[in-house]
Amino acid sequence: MPNAPLQKMRSWLFAPGDSEKKMAKAAEGSADIALFDLEDAVATENKPLARTIVHDFLASHAVGRERLWVRVNPLDGPHTLDDLVAIMPARPGGIMLPKVYGRQDVELLDHYLTALEVANGIERGSTPVIVLVTETAEAMFHTGDYKGAPRVVALTWGAEDLADSIGASSNRNADGSYGFTYELARSMCLLGAATAGVTAIETIQGDFRDLDSLKARAEKVRRDGYRGMLAIHPAQVDVINAAFTPTEEEIAEAQAIVDIFAANPGVGAIGYKGGMLDRPYLSRAEQLLKQAGRG
Repeated sequence: MPNAPLQKMRSWLFAPGDSEKKMAKAAEGSADIALFDLEDAVATENKPLARTIVHDFLASHAVGRERLWVRVNPLDGPHTLDDLVAIMPARPGGIMLPKVYGRQDVELLDHYLTALEVANGIERGSTPVIVLVTETAEAMFHTGDYKGAPRVVALTWGAEDLADSIGASSNRNADGSYGFTYELARSMCLLGAATAGVTAIETIQGDFRDLDSLKARAEKVRRDGYRGMLAIHPAQVDVINAAFTPTEEEIAEAQAIVDIFAANPGVGAIGYKGGMLDRPYLSRAEQLLKQAGRG
């Protein structure tokens, strides 16, 4: 089984696969995962060169390679197998699969990866996968289908390709917020990840200069249940890392809740700070401590 769930997954920084300079900057920075992109960031004519660049970069960075992931091209196009054949010998830390239509795409990717792992002397099943589950209209109806799906350790969502898929001229309201369909996509991704028992990762913020807005959004989606966020610029990484790291005050509060239930075994609800806590509060406290590495 992939060991990626033990990794920190707060920040996922994209870098174009045809730019060794930007890949190096991503790998050397503070992002939990550097995500080398062979899809949208690379023009069709540059994809063969990008595959070589990504392979060579991975091959020359054996230490810490578990945090060097690759976004391959979608399975409904002609490039995915070429991507995988090129990069798998260099043992990427994981794979991002975009524009899925449903669980069947993950299962097909699993077959490809298994064959390539065996061919390259890599432990079978050891390459984890994060799936973009809302980039096609059809995929929206299958966000809850990934429980037990092979290799999947995280789900994330996207709004731009979804807008294209449904023929929308914009995915934003007049005030700049996401329209209903895209907020629905965010919610369905979160619910799908919870159903599958994997990590929910928030989509990008395109305006990388507005770090105050990024901070507010990242903190909000963490409260909602997300545990990390995609980034398109190195300046976003530290903001994301901080937003998805529980504060000392949150940790202390969670520990206090765990301790009071431990001191009163068998109770279903207990008084605390003038109110009542029941078992869901305990569960949330335990999850926060686990997220902080204290559980």
